[in-house]
Amino acid sequence: MKDLSDIREVKRILSRHGFHFSKALGQNFLIDPTVCPRMAEACGAGPGVGVLEIGPGCGVLTQQLAMRAEKVVAVELDKRLPAVLAETLADFDTVKIVPGDVLEMDVASLLAQEFAGLRVTVCANLPYYITSPILMKLLEERLAVESITVMVQKEAAERICAQPGSRQCGAVSVAVQYYAQPEILFDVPRESFLPAPQVDSAVIRLAIREKPPVSLAAPERDFFRLVRAAFGQRRKTVSNALCAGLSREKPAVAAALEQAGIPPSARAEQLSMEQFGRLCDALFVGGGAGIAE
Repeated sequence: MKDLSDIREVKRILSRHGFHFSKALGQNFLIDPTVCPRMAEACGAGPGVGVLEIGPGCGVLTQQLAMRAEKVVAVELDKRLPAVLAETLADFDTVKIVPGDVLEMDVASLLAQEFAGLRVTVCANLPYYITSPILMKLLEERLAVESITVMVQKEAAERICAQPGSRQCGAVSVAVQYYAQPEILFDVPRESFLPAPQVDSAVIRLAIREKPPVSLAAPERDFFRLVRAAFGQRRKTVSNALCAGLSREKPAVAAALEQAGIPPSARAEQLSMEQFGRLCDALFVGGGAGIAE
């Protein structure tokens, strides 16, 4: 098995294939030998489990997943890398490389086709520039996966895992926690990558919820519209942000806030998930959202 934590070995392999790192694709390959085994264990890879990996790079995480999981399917956007992966993963016959852009794929069909009869989890080292779109696609499509374990920029990890009602909370925090229970597992210093990025990273795990933490009378799309609008102008009160972001009249927003039991001076980061739910129903249907049982 190729030692992909050896910088010299990685450079030799990449040079042999004429590969150069692409800043546009946010390519930073892991070379710390301790990180990928921890990620593979944390994601639950094991017998009877299929793992979807996004952006395998040169295959350092893929190797660790393949050593544990029943099957690994790795989606790779960079057309130069399948040849590299054919070499670095030659010892594993349970790995399938699927060329393409995961954001353009029918992921549900891919999982059904490749992982029939297996429990499924997602594990990936995500490019910083596209973290949120990938996570939201995986969550919004309600895929048949148990968890999503990913490495992301440390600042993004803290934002994603920030609890509603805290200063760091944003629209992505609320959206992620509507679908999953996130937690930060461990930090990864910038020196763990080739080339080294300018920031540190962290590994997070999203345990997929069986059902959302709030019950809504309004459609989910209205809930997320409201959340985006509320955080769209963070320096403003929720009242002013919703008037601007949803093109609503002040009296209507004020009445909805009162019905939801939210002070007119409140800001988005001060609201709990339940308050967002009540406000959504008050604004869009005039009902009342409750905590999901």
